[in-house]
Amino acid sequence: MAATNKDIAARLEEMATLLRLSGANEFKAIAFDKAARAVESMDAPVLQRVETGTLTLVPGIGVSIAADIREYVETGRITALDDLKTSIPKGLIRWLDISGLGPKKIRKIHEALGITEMADLKAACEDGRVASLNGLGAKSAERIRKSIDWMERFADRCHIDEATAVAGSIRDAMQDLPGVRRIEVAGSLRRRLETIGDIDVLVSADSASVESLFDGIVALPTVVEVLARGPSKCSIRTDTGRQVDIRMVDDAVFAATWMYFTGSKAHNVALRQRARERGLTLNEYGVFPLTPEGEADLARPLPFNTEEDVYRLLGESWIPPEMREDRGEFEWIRAHSAEELVRETDIRGVLHAHSTWSDGETSIETMAMACMEAGYAYLGITDHSRSAAYANGLDTERVFSQWREIDHLNDRFARDGGGFRIFKGIESDILTDGRLDYPDEVLAGFDFVIGSVHSVLDMAPDAMLERFKRAVDNRYLTIIGHPTGRLLLRREGNAFDLEALIRHTADAGAAIEINANPWRLDMDWRHGRMARACGLMSAVCPDAHHPDGIADITYGVGIARKAGFAAPQILNTKSADALAAWFQNRH
Repeated sequence: MAATNKDIAARLEEMATLLRLSGANEFKAIAFDKAARAVESMDAPVLQRVETGTLTLVPGIGVSIAADIREYVETGRITALDDLKTSIPKGLIRWLDISGLGPKKIRKIHEALGITEMADLKAACEDGRVASLNGLGAKSAERIRKSIDWMERFADRCHIDEATAVAGSIRDAMQDLPGVRRIEVAGSLRRRLETIGDIDVLVSADSASVESLFDGIVALPTVVEVLARGPSKCSIRTDTGRQVDIRMVDDAVFAATWMYFTGSKAHNVALRQRARERGLTLNEYGVFPLTPEGEADLARPLPFNTEEDVYRLLGESWIPPEMREDRGEFEWIRAHSAEELVRETDIRGVLHAHSTWSDGETSIETMAMACMEAGYAYLGITDHSRSAAYANGLDTERVFSQWREIDHLNDRFARDGGGFRIFKGIESDILTDGRLDYPDEVLAGFDFVIGSVHSVLDMAPDAMLERFKRAVDNRYLTIIGHPTGRLLLRREGNAFDLEALIRHTADAGAAIEINANPWRLDMDWRHGRMARACGLMSAVCPDAHHPDGIADITYGVGIARKAGFAAPQILNTKSADALAAWFQNRH
């Protein structure tokens, strides 16, 4: 596959990181950072520059880095990057995944303590050696230790986008093979959990084809290990490190097996209890009457074709897979319809997206065009505010300049007749005392304001709650962004009373987003029942820094459905005019 600008920029960023980790001259690392930004901001593919030999005409790309880019485009590798990876202990490279631990601190710890492994680093945090180092201290040591604990706890899990890609590759490899009738994802991935362990794939196939299908699966180039293989199940490990369990079943029982292996375990227990109350039993092959002795009468299966049929046999309506967690879904479905849950097709526009005005990778126009291509009617651009210097946050003058650009683009879109609209937004830092990052006279000029906490994440829970409440009390705050600040599989979020914030935000007429980035998925779906009850508005926001990130909306919709949100409670299911009116009403 041809290298994209995003691929090339990622390799250049990796080079900069590893140079810092190796102790190389900082100016050399900065050169790769600048080159990565230059590649990200290019509107045309880098490949065109490579073909025409004009890479060095791009500001920020010198002769040496141009040669590295050309090598990557032609061979898929950069020799200098491979050499760096070889020269740096692998343990130190893994430390880069620790939240808050950058390459310079990693090198300092390594050189001072002579350690390279994660377990040794954790021990050094616990016994005071890290805390004793200049520029670190006890708080940093504790933060590192907690991050390692978090990583160890979820070492066998991955983000939902990675699991989706792995499952998709298996589906693509199998769907046209002889004997395959149907392929579906099951397990926690079908339930749209935030993180995924083993990936479950269910295949309906002719029994005579099972062996040859398994032979084809284990021969795939992405399969690095066969963990188990039996007459109906094959467990493999892919080159991503993920385990995939593939089950083959007869088409006649597919619906029951799909339902059973979707789970969750608690949901299945509740279903089996309902079956027993009706003199029935449920397993992965269907629903059966009980004999007088209380055993399953396997000779008399009750007829079914679909999951809906199986639920009906148990006296229940079909429950959407996202909700199958035994957290009130049976009561919910009796009072509601599955059709009420928000769907991806209900989302009419994109809120929370970044451009090159701050830390995004493309222009506002490019982001807008990507939204239009995806079928959306509007884009809310929300670059970072002035306190976020690390993300090139906008000072007041740059805010006004950005507004002029947006006005120009909106005028052009209006003349084109397409009706697309860009809303002027900002992701304003919520300062430690709860103030937003601009005075009210500037905030009043935005169409909407997302307020997020990006610094001092470890405040005491009561203090963090008060910080958020004060921000919500500012009438110019529209939406609270990623409220807990968690980074899934890397950093636990702040444990303040989120339900108290939900009530306060709903009473104030503001909203809390469901951040759709697969590393966040924050607000947590487990607060859905309470959020629905108090009428909280939400928004499914991709937090996109690149056009590709817009597609993350699918993961946010999954979380919204798990939480039980109907479309009217999701802001970006509104039309542009209705949304503008809601924003103005909040002001």
